[in-house]
Amino acid sequence: MPEFIDIVKQRRSVRRYRPDPVPRELIEKCLDAASYAPTACDTQSWRFIVTEGALKERIARECLGEPPVPNRWAVEAPVIIVMASASDLVTHRIGARIKGTSYELIDAGIAGEHLVLQAAEMGLGTCWLGWFKKKKIRKLLGLPAGWEITALITMGYPSGEVSGKKRKALDDIREYRE
Repeated sequence: MPEFIDIVKQRRSVRRYRPDPVPRELIEKCLDAASYAPTACDTQSWRFIVTEGALKERIARECLGEPPVPNRWAVEAPVIIVMASASDLVTHRIGARIKGTSYELIDAGIAGEHLVLQAAEMGLGTCWLGWFKKKKIRKLLGLPAGWEITALITMGYPSGEVSGKKRKALDDIREYRE
């Protein structure tokens, strides 16, 4: 079994996918990993809407790829997971008002990272997307009031080699203070 740091180091944002479908049991394993993410006040205020087939195609073609971020490559991904967060919870509204922090976004980010790291362990590629037509996706999904789309995650088997990661040295990003 690989060490956690090895999975973190191997994970990449994948933008080229094979057309092979992703087995439902692998998607479920990724969603299960996401479900264990910690959340503010243990609200678990996220939902994951897995889109495949015609709905996924429609989201990719109609809701992505507007300038200046051309995400049209996402149509190749067999799966697009729409992450939604409850924006109307009292604890989140209080936190936003008093602290200026959108806790639902932090919660979604942690859950989403659990999901993509689980996918990487199983050989699946993923890519976080933050540039898309929220209103159009809301309408396509019939998302109820009080739920906001926080991110999309493409998923599938990578096509070809995935480029390496260049990271800053720890000395460039770390500080210790007493």
